[in-house]
Amino acid sequence: MKFGGTSVGSAARMKAAADLIATHAATRPVTAVVSAMSKVTDLLLDTTRLAEAGDQAGVDRNLEQLTTRHLETARELIPAAELDRVNHEIGDLVGEFRRITGGMSLLGYRPARAVDEAIAVGERLSALLVSEHLRSRGLAAEAVNAAQAIVTDAVFNNASPLMDATRVKAQARLMPILTAGGIPIVTGFNGATTDGRPTTLGRGGSDFSASILAAALGATELWIWTDVDGIMTADPRLVPDARILDEITYSEAAELAWAGAKVLHPRTIAPLVEHGIPVWSKNSFAPEKPGTRIVPKLTAGNSGAKAVTSMANVALVSLEPASAAVSGVHLMASALDALDRVNVEILAMSSSSYRQSFCFLVRNDEIDKAVDAIKVALSLEFAHGYINDVAVDRNVGLLAVVGEGMRGTQGLAGRIFTAISREKVNVIAIAQGSSELTISIAVRRDGLEKAVRAVHTECHL
Repeated sequence: MKFGGTSVGSAARMKAAADLIATHAATRPVTAVVSAMSKVTDLLLDTTRLAEAGDQAGVDRNLEQLTTRHLETARELIPAAELDRVNHEIGDLVGEFRRITGGMSLLGYRPARAVDEAIAVGERLSALLVSEHLRSRGLAAEAVNAAQAIVTDAVFNNASPLMDATRVKAQARLMPILTAGGIPIVTGFNGATTDGRPTTLGRGGSDFSASILAAALGATELWIWTDVDGIMTADPRLVPDARILDEITYSEAAELAWAGAKVLHPRTIAPLVEHGIPVWSKNSFAPEKPGTRIVPKLTAGNSGAKAVTSMANVALVSLEPASAAVSGVHLMASALDALDRVNVEILAMSSSSYRQSFCFLVRNDEIDKAVDAIKVALSLEFAHGYINDVAVDRNVGLLAVVGEGMRGTQGLAGRIFTAISREKVNVIAIAQGSSELTISIAVRRDGLEKAVRAVHTECHL
């Protein structure tokens, strides 16, 4: 079971999470993965930035806020007899964070490795509070730092698991607790390299942590507890008649997450595929609701589009040869290699044939490093005028229609484009992979919401 930030965002929510853990632990082994309390990771990151800038007063304000919030939560969760001990442990964790930010202040710099170690304190505080509350209820819960269970590469801020090493380490650390009837409460979002350097799995990585551990421990199911009733056919803020999906496939869930749906961390599904572990997306605020089940394969008769999602915080980057002296293939290969080296994710890509130009969508916060990387990689071609200047259009949005059942559905793409044009929204670029699982469409930003509603209606979602 994984609990997101809102699901452990207060003493009341931690009690509700503990209720769910205790109920299911009475009938089968449970490992819980917890996020930091809501907004705490942002607070920690802000504190590291203040430390880098030498703003000690700002650092102290944030540390006081961090400490006060967790001490107040502890008072509501922990019996008086144990409170002093738990408060001391909270102080120790905040002290670790203070030490790291102190080093940043001295350096005037935030090393990525130090940031990873610092912001994992949020999850460690949550794991401490949830485990201690469960212990006060007579359950043998134990807080576990995921750095002791998940082994990753050394890509700080966005690490990937080394699954073979993780399987060995996770089983060695967690199986003795489970075998003895205990409940590991594991920090989400973080891990450590093979030589013990702390890492994080990227923002939202607690989902990913849970799937990594589910695969490493051979779990029968993974339950993702959030603050929504399940995965929906569209964002209900844009589409009032959006509905909860009963069941979707791994591929559909991954595509929806990739295209902006706030359902799962985009990398969550990958560790589960080999073992076919089903996932439930459920609402910890309304646990009686069935939620959405995510499974390896599509059930028979489930055809057509499944959901539509959108992203507004994107930009379209276009590259075009100015001379026949450079081939489009070389241009595309060099650009993609440059983006890979700086770890920029491409959300959609489209190319033409004659002019050999191509364009791709990336998140707004990755635009600068994407353009810089391309200019460095193609500096010679730019210097000789073989390539036109990189064009960046920020007035765009991405719409994605997802569904394994779209394969071979005749006329669907035509209906989607007609529905969008009916709303007088211009399509800027399109992309559809050979799997026919996703149709990605770039439109003007001011028409994105209208396009989403039109497609949702047209596809009878």
